[in-house]
Amino acid sequence: MFKKILALALLSFLVSCGSSKSRVKTSKNSTVKTRTTRTTKPSIRTTIDSKTSTASNTNKDSETLQSTSKTVVYAEVVKAYVLDFKETAKENMRRHGIPASITLAQGILESGAGRGTLCVNANNHFGIKCHAGWTGESVFHDDDSEQECFRKYNDPAESYNDHSLFLTTRSRYAALFKLEKGDYEAWARGLKAAGYATDPKYPEKLIGLIEKYDLASYDAEVLKKPYSPVPKVEKTQQTKIEKTPQIAEVTPTKTFGTYKVEQGDTLYSISKKHNLTVDQLMQLNGMSSNAISIGQVLKVK
Repeated sequence: MFKKILALALLSFLVSCGSSKSRVKTSKNSTVKTRTTRTTKPSIRTTIDSKTSTASNTNKDSETLQSTSKTVVYAEVVKAYVLDFKETAKENMRRHGIPASITLAQGILESGAGRGTLCVNANNHFGIKCHAGWTGESVFHDDDSEQECFRKYNDPAESYNDHSLFLTTRSRYAALFKLEKGDYEAWARGLKAAGYATDPKYPEKLIGLIEKYDLASYDAEVLKKPYSPVPKVEKTQQTKIEKTPQIAEVTPTKTFGTYKVEQGDTLYSISKKHNLTVDQLMQLNGMSSNAISIGQVLKVK
């Protein structure tokens, strides 16, 4: 009887040990599997993204577009933007008389070829501020002053249409519509003269984009006229000649208490650099408007 009891006890002990060992093994395998999944996948994804990004940006021409935001984009991005909106620009030219080349160049510049902050957040492709009478949605964005009101649209088509209405319904732009529809240079300078932008280089920026990306070809299509692109070699030589005086022109002055305006500066950005408000900066310099020009010397003390 005693032997039977001893045998049963020994058998129970062996079964208990085997069951415990099995549970520990399952738990260990589960832990290893989970840890491997968490550490390996993000590492692979990061490596692939990095290589793809580097490869896609190699040997590509870039543009730095600055208006309501500073955006660096590659030429391929600009070309894709043009393909997306060229038909819209041509249709607006037929309906409202604004050269498609001008509309596209303004869209590229003001929206950062669709990548700028204001464009992404508000579908605003032309940097149009709210102004009196605007009843649609709006967003606030730092520009010439802090947190200015800009129009917000549901889609890009609304922005393009509103741009046309903005120019055709305001008397200060009336002189533009007396110009030849194919004269993009006159339109670019006319926009600056009418006060569309405060940047003194605004006409040159528009003209540069139009000629680099052959945007005037769309004007020719609407007007049913032959198109002759500006020779790229001649334009490159002209740009090289113009660069030398510009470098000296935008160098900040070292005179204490003053600041020389650089390309891309606004009163708001200058005031922030020198711990001033825009109003204080304007008072120091006896200014009645926020218009500034490259090379202008401002008092900041």
